[in-house]
Formats: sequence, C-alpha cells, structure tokens
Amino acid sequence: MPIRAVLWDIDDTIFDYGSADRGGLRAHLATEGLPAGCASVDAAVLRWGELTELHWARFSAGECDFDQQRRDRVRDFLRLPLTDAEAEEWFGRHLTHYEAAWSLFPDTVPALDLLTPGYRHAVLSNSAFVHQDRKLRALGVRDRFEVLLCAAELGVSKPDAAAFHAACEALELAPHEVAYVGNEPDIDARGAADAGLLGIWLDRRDIGGRPDLTRVTGLAELPDLLRGDTRFGAVSRIG
Repeated sequence: MPIRAVLWDIDDTIFDYGSADRGGLRAHLATEGLPAGCASVDAAVLRWGELTELHWARFSAGECDFDQQRRDRVRDFLRLPLTDAEAEEWFGRHLTHYEAAWSLFPDTVPALDLLTPGYRHAVLSNSAFVHQDRKLRALGVRDRFEVLLCAAELGVSKPDAAAFHAACEALELAPHEVAYVGNEPDIDARGAADAGLLGIWLDRRDIGGRPDLTRVTGLAELPDLLRGDTRFGAVSRIG
C-alpha cells in the first residue's frame, strides 16, 4: 500500500535549530558575559550544546518536565545555585536572542509544496506542544500540518513505538501508510521503522554509514523516494 502521509520531526529537520541555538547563544553572551569556566565564546557554545543533550535526555526519559530541564540547564551552564525564578529569567533573556535567529531550512517550504498535493502532513516532536506550535506559527508553516503531537503531552517519546503509533492513530492511518522524516538516525528513522512506518533519516551532513536506514541528504529527494517506497524495492539513497 502506498504512503499516504508524511510525519515530520521539527528541530534540525525542517527548522534550523542548530544555527538558531548557536547564534542566539552567541548574541546572548555578548550582553551577559561568559559563564565561569569558559575561556571563550566557542567553549561556552560547546558546553551549552552538551548540556542541552544531557538535560533533553532527562526530559525525554520522563525524569523532569520541560521547564525543569531548562532551569537545570541554566544552573549547570552558569555553575550557580540559581533559584527557579533566576534561572527562568536568564533563559527568558536567552530566548529573545534565540527566537530572533529562527529560520526554516531553505528546502523546507519547496518540499512541502511538492509533497502537499499527494500526501497529508503531521508533526511528531520530542518537545512540548505549546513551544512547537508557537514555533511553527512564527515560521509561517503551522497550517501545513493537520496534526501536531509532542512528547510532553503524549507522555512517551521517540523512539518508543507508542509515540509513532499515537501519531498514526491521530491521522487514522496504519503505520505502513505513514513515512517519518527526521534528522536522528536512531531516535527518528530507526524508531519509526521499528514501529512499522517508513523511517527516513535526513542526513543533511551526508555522514552515511548506516546501510540499515533509508536515507536522504536533502528534502528535495523525498518526492521520488516516497513514490518508490524503498520497502518494496525502489531504493533512493541507502547507507
């Protein structure tokens, strides 16, 4: 049976999260100054990225809520015993710079335009609805997606099959009728494939090395891939 809907990841898939996060932090540090233990802005950006991964993993595992991971990230970054209010104020000032740097990847809207006549669209994110809904609206593409589901509300995160199945149920489609596109090879593509969807790894940096995954290096490759559906023999970029 052909693919009928595309389920999308957001951050670093259609939205250039990495550039916005780094650029926003650099602008924020220009006014706030460097945190203790960081000799340069580059070192601070590296530490912020590492802490983001650490605390996001805690959130995804259900060890803390969305706002708590933000506050803890700030405390660890600054190496200060901040109150919740102080941590939230610092993050709020950072958020202003981060949001000013928001942008879609250049291939996002062209890909949605090409795919929309033939496929329904939805989003499954390991974030929180209020934040991702606001982000998509600010970027001008919220109306492109009929369903937006996020881990904070679902109570389960990718790569758990239950997260992917919840999105399929919301679309009223069977998993084999849905493709999932995301930038993480295991959390996104492998997780989706194990849940019965067509999992597609968006490998923008052309890393490769995963012959077990269906892979594209840009969204312009999706129309041909979806028309072929690699599970039935028509392979686009594999490995």
